[in-house]
Amino acid sequence: MVQNDTLRRKALSVIAEVKKVIVGKDDVVTKLFLGMLAKGHVLLEDIPGVGKTSLVVALSAAMSLDFKRIQFTPEVMPADVVGYTLYDRETGERSYQPGAALCNLLLVDEINRASSKTQSALLEVMEEQAVTVDGVTHRISPPYTVIATQNPAGSAGTQLLPESQLDRFMLRLTLGYPDVEDEAILLKQRRAASPLESVRPVASAQDLGAMQTEVEAVHIDDDLYRYIARISDATRATPRLRLGVSPRGSLALLRMSRAIAWLSGRDYVLPGDIRLVVPEALAHRVLTHAHTAQSETDNVAEILTDLIAAIPEPGMQVRRAVG
Repeated sequence: MVQNDTLRRKALSVIAEVKKVIVGKDDVVTKLFLGMLAKGHVLLEDIPGVGKTSLVVALSAAMSLDFKRIQFTPEVMPADVVGYTLYDRETGERSYQPGAALCNLLLVDEINRASSKTQSALLEVMEEQAVTVDGVTHRISPPYTVIATQNPAGSAGTQLLPESQLDRFMLRLTLGYPDVEDEAILLKQRRAASPLESVRPVASAQDLGAMQTEVEAVHIDDDLYRYIARISDATRATPRLRLGVSPRGSLALLRMSRAIAWLSGRDYVLPGDIRLVVPEALAHRVLTHAHTAQSETDNVAEILTDLIAAIPEPGMQVRRAVG
């Protein structure tokens, strides 16, 4: 049992509300919310029209978050993200005009269409949870999550994100096409009103902050720290990859495993919690020797599966939850 089961029930209710809008993608919905519980940022990479934006809008509505959305294009400037100062000639004072980044949940649509300068401005916000304009730093009140959508690199007008920016995302998720039955349900849902209108607010920003605090208190055995380190080290040692996972990737596995344990009603992490999110937490942080984006994605999933299978599970002493 977790410390506050009321919070956990609220978390499960948030997921249930989002599932009203996103049909047949329960795993993606859950992992996206887990990323928020772990205080991470998430990259949704997929083709247009599969529901990436609807997923984020539904998530914000279910938690009554201060939500903002910005569409990245080559014309978007850093000031649109971080804000700017205005000079009042009459008073001689400067006033700060907040950019899109100052909120609880920021949706950045098509992040790979913006200039490198604008992407760098977003990078600072993601890393520091603050913006600096004209030498003055403005802190962003927690909780804070950036969810960015990205079309495949082959889409017209896009450019690949640099490794340094990809590494800032805790997870990379893909919705994919719905199957026939799920698409039929989706079409039926949209005969009249949008399913977004049915989403009820079942939690708040304060609730999310409290959930994140409890997630950070989840116990992890020393053997599991080593297990995570071995997984990351395996990606650096294998000749099948030309770039392995950074320590930031190890931290992502640690934080996500705690979120999974908490949502499962435990105050301790199991090896399966770690393995559950290895592809989503690590695949975008490594590089293969492949020459195409598609073949690289396929190869990475296979390589990570093989690497994990070769690492023995730790013989840890399971810590039972108290209460």
